[in-house]
Amino acid sequence: MGPKWTWFSWAHCQDPESPDPDQEREEHWAELFDQLDLNKDGHIDILELRIGLEGRGLSGGSLERIVETGDTNHDGVLDFEEFTQYLRTNEKQLKLVFSSLDRNNDGQIDAAEIQQSLRTIGLNISLEDANRILLSMDKDGTMTIDWNEWRDYFLFNSLNNMEDVAQCWKRSLMLDIGEQLTVPDEFSEEEKKSGYVWRHLMAGAMAGSVSRTGTAPLDRLKVFRQVHGSSHFKGNVLSSFQYMVKEGGVRSLWRGNGINVLKIAPETAIKFTAYEQIKNVMRNSKDSTNLRVHERFVAGSLAGAIAQTAIYPMEVLKTRLTLRKTGQYSGMADCAKQIIQREGFSAFYKGYVPNMLGIIPYAGIDLAVYETLKFSWLNRNRGPDPGVMVLVGCGAISSTCGQLASYPLALIRTRMQAQATEKGSPKTSMFTLLNNIVTQEGVAGLYRGISPNLLKVIPAVSLSYVVYEYTRIVLGVDTEVRKSGKGKA
Repeated sequence: MGPKWTWFSWAHCQDPESPDPDQEREEHWAELFDQLDLNKDGHIDILELRIGLEGRGLSGGSLERIVETGDTNHDGVLDFEEFTQYLRTNEKQLKLVFSSLDRNNDGQIDAAEIQQSLRTIGLNISLEDANRILLSMDKDGTMTIDWNEWRDYFLFNSLNNMEDVAQCWKRSLMLDIGEQLTVPDEFSEEEKKSGYVWRHLMAGAMAGSVSRTGTAPLDRLKVFRQVHGSSHFKGNVLSSFQYMVKEGGVRSLWRGNGINVLKIAPETAIKFTAYEQIKNVMRNSKDSTNLRVHERFVAGSLAGAIAQTAIYPMEVLKTRLTLRKTGQYSGMADCAKQIIQREGFSAFYKGYVPNMLGIIPYAGIDLAVYETLKFSWLNRNRGPDPGVMVLVGCGAISSTCGQLASYPLALIRTRMQAQATEKGSPKTSMFTLLNNIVTQEGVAGLYRGISPNLLKVIPAVSLSYVVYEYTRIVLGVDTEVRKSGKGKA
């Protein structure tokens, strides 16, 4: 646990008639240095910065940037002189950026100025969203941001232009836990032209690959429980794992993971492209260029439906490969070949309807709960941006709520995907299957396998974040690393 900070509001406690505010600021920095110097050796290293600034939501690249910029003697740590010189230099740059946002030169930044400044870099937001950004920084409740609030908020952020400010405000995390993704991220025109977007999406795909691979055993257990109900697995999670290992060995726990990872890239690319096109159509249909949250949700849901339609055959293959017995298929191609020969091409869209129906409740509840939790935190904790743990916690809770709402549809989809019927034979409908489950297993049967699904949420989100954080540094996505031109994983 890092120290409990009491210094963010220091500037507002000063006597307005103080004869030497610079001296008070230097004294404040001395106290801050002492708090960060955990081992009291007169130096601050990267680990002490990571622990001490944990609540400020800074990336690993940002922390490295602080040390690299301030470390004038190149010994890998910051002494007091280097620390204060970094803050002094950074304040001058923060003042320049603050002045560029303060368009009417009244010493305050309001929501309209935030909205207008973001619009200059091609990032259109509503006035409501601008007010939410403002609330995260407004400590005194005036609905404006003064220089002291701006400086305290960005004290350890190196800002050169409006693009850098937008990156700090966005705080977007592409956390993939193997379920439907919700509304895609918003990007400025400059980010799209520079290739930043695709590096960002690539980092998200890499994070999703590692996350899904790490939690694949729990995912396979979920699919088994969904399809076989209580007929095969009457025990707990451990006994279910023992059953799978006994049938196919430890490697069998990762059956189906290959295609589960393989479908991430095309799904992400199709969804992002469709989302951008749908947004353009929605903007052209009205005078305003800003899309509200509910409009972004509609655009995101439609884009998700398009992406799912395109890659859905891979979903069916994933289910069949996950459930396969030892020696049943030699690989993905053999599985696809057998499905075509025995069931026809239509088999690749089994469960398509419940899958589409499940996108709306999952995405809607996930987005609504996430936004509610995050802005509830911001309203109660004015000052620093939510840290990593706050955002990851919001994501885990919102994803869990979304799964609880859409899980019965996901279970029916998986059972329909798993049905191997002869070509031309009658197929069980969604409503018939629903009735059979409720009749034979009760309402609880609609949530069969949800325990391993919920168990994987926290490790999946954690793995996804860690890999995403370091992958974006390597790819040059991290804001601070892009400015310094180098990064370390």
